[in-house]
Amino acid sequence: MANDKLGDVAWLDLTVNNAEQVKDFYQDVVGWQSEGCNMGDYEDFVMNSPVDGEAKAGVCHSTGVNADLPPVWMPYFIVANINESATAVQAKGGSLLTEIKSMGGDDKYVIIKDPAGAICALYFKKS
Repeated sequence: MANDKLGDVAWLDLTVNNAEQVKDFYQDVVGWQSEGCNMGDYEDFVMNSPVDGEAKAGVCHSTGVNADLPPVWMPYFIVANINESATAVQAKGGSLLTEIKSMGGDDKYVIIKDPAGAICALYFKKS
């Protein structure tokens, strides 16, 4: 996804035990086309639009750094300051499910749970 404005959904990920089967499910049901994404010892999947080939989401194996993630579609919301947003999560009754992690160089993310129990990620994109 090419979204990069504050508050936008930058990405969607689904982490499951059976990523191969689930990526096939979304190919057949939604029409997405999968592309392998090398994760070292295994391959996750980028799901691309059948119309323009644009990356729309990821289907990931529940292993490694993803081992403890729930099997839900998780949006990554763009924030202006990851540290301030993480502090606000806790101040407003939510919780951090991971520490703040690096992704692709200077980008950072943290997985959170809101006060109602919904899970999402906050994403800081270094411009």
